[in-house]
Amino acid sequence: MMNEVNAVTHDKAELKTNDIPRIDKQAVAEAFGRAAKHYDKAAAFQRIVGHQLLERLPAVIPTGTRVLDLGCGTGYFSEQLMQRGYDVSAADLSIEMLAQAKSRCGDSVTYLEADAENLPIDDNQFDVAFSSLALQWCDDLSVPLKELRRVVKPDGKIMFTTLVEGSLFELSQAWQEVDRYQHVNHFLSQKAIKLALAQAGGAIDTLDFKPIRVNYPAAVGLMKDLKGIGATHLPQGRKAGLAGRKTIMALESAYNEFRDENGQLPATYQVCFGVIIND
Repeated sequence: MMNEVNAVTHDKAELKTNDIPRIDKQAVAEAFGRAAKHYDKAAAFQRIVGHQLLERLPAVIPTGTRVLDLGCGTGYFSEQLMQRGYDVSAADLSIEMLAQAKSRCGDSVTYLEADAENLPIDDNQFDVAFSSLALQWCDDLSVPLKELRRVVKPDGKIMFTTLVEGSLFELSQAWQEVDRYQHVNHFLSQKAIKLALAQAGGAIDTLDFKPIRVNYPAAVGLMKDLKGIGATHLPQGRKAGLAGRKTIMALESAYNEFRDENGQLPATYQVCFGVIIND
């Protein structure tokens, strides 16, 4: 039975992570919770990726088709799925995000505070699972994929996106020139993602890796967006103290190396698009 929540009152070059700090789920939930009310203003990249994943859904669906939106955030894609005719259940680690989702979608959606690695849902409940840019916050990608396979019916679809090694390399390189601290999360390599899929099982219908670039006039704009969406947790911790004006100016100078012919600074994300057919 699903534990329904009143949302008003949620590279690692290889999969072996013994020497890599584990992700603190409580810290992740708190970071996204703090960002919940202003998340949508900073989520342009998330919208681009989610809409590209939506395009992989069938245009026509049978009445009563059930979908789990895992890592629903403020419910933007829960609403998109609802408008397409799906019976939507929205799940997130952050209760504050679920409150925003309920404010957007109302009582037509079911809300669930849930960790992707341990879903409080019975087996074979959904026809489709949809999860965009949430699974990178799990220590072992195979674990949430196995959970999604468990809660999705046989022959159902599991559709996900996650970030890949090399994401935000421009920002990472610029920070290395400034203070040599790690300011950008590590993400799984393509090899590690393929291994996780093999461990999770199911038939791979689609597995695409593609870069998606977002442009900014200045590096501080990217930094504000990352803070705005709550993507601020680093498993290995952060350098103590806040970045001062001199540090930000040094970052802008280092990032300026990547400025293009149109005067824009790129933020390049490497994205995995996956579709699994359950069996």
